Amino acid sequence: MSEEAAATDPAVAGLDVRPMATHIGAEIHGVDLCSPLDDGVVDAIWSAVLRWKVVFFREQHLDHAGHIAFARRFGEPIVSPSRGDASPAAFPHVQTMVDRLRLSERYGQDRAQWLDRRRPTLLHKWHSDLTPWIDPPAATMLRAEATPPYGGDTTWANLAAAYAGLSEPLQRLAMSLRAEHRRGVGYLPLPGHDAYVQDLQENPAVSVHPLVRVHPETRERLLLISPYYVERFVELSRGESRALIEMFVDQATRPEYTVRFRWEPGSIAFWDNRATIHLAAQDSEHLDCPRILHRVMLAGDVPVGVDGNPSTAVAGRPLAEPRGELAAPR
Repeated sequence: MSEEAAATDPAVAGLDVRPMATHIGAEIHGVDLCSPLDDGVVDAIWSAVLRWKVVFFREQHLDHAGHIAFARRFGEPIVSPSRGDASPAAFPHVQTMVDRLRLSERYGQDRAQWLDRRRPTLLHKWHSDLTPWIDPPAATMLRAEATPPYGGDTTWANLAAAYAGLSEPLQRLAMSLRAEHRRGVGYLPLPGHDAYVQDLQENPAVSVHPLVRVHPETRERLLLISPYYVERFVELSRGESRALIEMFVDQATRPEYTVRFRWEPGSIAFWDNRATIHLAAQDSEHLDCPRILHRVMLAGDVPVGVDGNPSTAVAGRPLAEPRGELAAPR
């Protein structure tokens, strides 16, 4: 997407962009995503994504093919390395997220046990998608097929606003730090054989990213803190890292930098994965209603810090590298 495209005024394309909060989030009305979109509309939607970090559409009943076709107007879809058994085999770029069919069953655990062995605090479940890989997705499109009548919301936070809101001394500190992003961070292994630990060993994904990256299009400085995947900063002890992680996550998730979205069937969230972290509320598990969402992610680039130095890969293949017709389960 060109810089000229990013500057397109949504109003020119006939879109009704309604901001939801002062720093992040907008609903877009006046467009049918099931219909062919001209370049002006595509550019205007992308402009809104860059401006508001996450945009939402209502009553857009795309099927898998339509979802992929829409995504291709903005970039190249990738095959997720964590596709589960619920994902459609005929559409490898689509990953289906089902609350009751998560990865726990694959690794011989019930859901309660799986959640108990993951990150111990809700705060640490905030994340950007797939940051342990050297080239995290540039953007994500999440489409709702079925939702509970209430609950199951998702919240996003603006990482550009989070960095800008830091004091100057903390900005300088953040720019000097690089964080290790690792798949499986915070997991408490089962005694004896643990199928998930075996999978982590056989399919590792580890990258070192700058804590402050420069957005390749807007040139904004972003606080690249993805606590679900980060345990330490390079050259710092775990204790020092823990205190700083808590501080930076507290900053990124301040209420004024966030927006919360209520899902309905036909809803679509389209976000800049480079400029946001998000958190899915796990408050609808007790409801006898499925929550089925479908995710398509777009290929991203290697993050670059303010000093011009890019991220470095420690383990794992780039996401943009071809993975065959179907991704191997991770």
